[in-house]
Amino acid sequence: MPISYPPPAPSLSGDQLTISTFLNNPTLVARRLRTLAEQRFISDVLLTARLSTTSGAVLYEQGESLYSDRAPESVAPGGEYPVTTVGLGTAQLAKTEKWGQDSLITDEAISRQNIDPVNRAMTKQVNQLVKTVDSMAMSAIASAVTQTVAASAVWDTGSPTILRDVLKVVAVIRALNEGFEPDTLVVDDTTWAIIASDPTLAGLRAREDKANPVYSGDFITIGGLRVLPTPNLGLTKSALVVDSTQLGGMADENIGGPGYVSAEGVGVQAKTIREDREDRWRIRARRVTVPVILEPKAAHKITGVLT
Repeated sequence: MPISYPPPAPSLSGDQLTISTFLNNPTLVARRLRTLAEQRFISDVLLTARLSTTSGAVLYEQGESLYSDRAPESVAPGGEYPVTTVGLGTAQLAKTEKWGQDSLITDEAISRQNIDPVNRAMTKQVNQLVKTVDSMAMSAIASAVTQTVAASAVWDTGSPTILRDVLKVVAVIRALNEGFEPDTLVVDDTTWAIIASDPTLAGLRAREDKANPVYSGDFITIGGLRVLPTPNLGLTKSALVVDSTQLGGMADENIGGPGYVSAEGVGVQAKTIREDREDRWRIRARRVTVPVILEPKAAHKITGVLT
């Protein structure tokens, strides 16, 4: 029999063998968790700085000025330059917390339902992890961001003020002259639906653009800001305008431990444990993190957007 080159890749035969091989490989599990989590973590979208710690706490400075502490002065030929101090932000300390949970999957479930119980367990773990971490991060943002601008009118009454309200807040943030450039408008799901279907905004959009939410139902852009909906906004009848490059970050801690693999980019760690005495698998997802608000002035709230 002739020998083919290159040789064919090895393959697995049987659903149970394939699923067990998957669960035995933490890297594949972590990659699967990352694929799920990448689409759902809004905290990582708004708090883009990637901070890390090995001590269980992170020290950072909040609200550092963009300017030196005194204005430049006229310097005569041969004269000495004035010396200025460079102020630092307010020192802050945040402690990381470990969030996670296990799911148990029996051999009987795998035998009867194939990989479906594994997929459902992972999806539900990630959904719960996202809900918890996002709620914590949005609560931190809501507490740190004290700047508010009232909406000209309630957005769900058909009043053509949504674009004007958003651009006015963008102008307020830029006028701080701290180098902030807003790029994101965060709203709850109801407000997103109102914005996406607002007749005044619809009349301003390109008519033949298939990216229009009328056709796509996808995230939209208004006044140069991407509009992101979240069920974890934590603000009553309000929206949030954010410079996501400056607002802050998530401080993740890799506490190690045998068998754990990190899902890079979202801070999720995964582990699978075979429990032969009980004929089952234990799937674990966790994240050790704390939200850090570096520049509270990089975000402003728009109040009164809903009735």
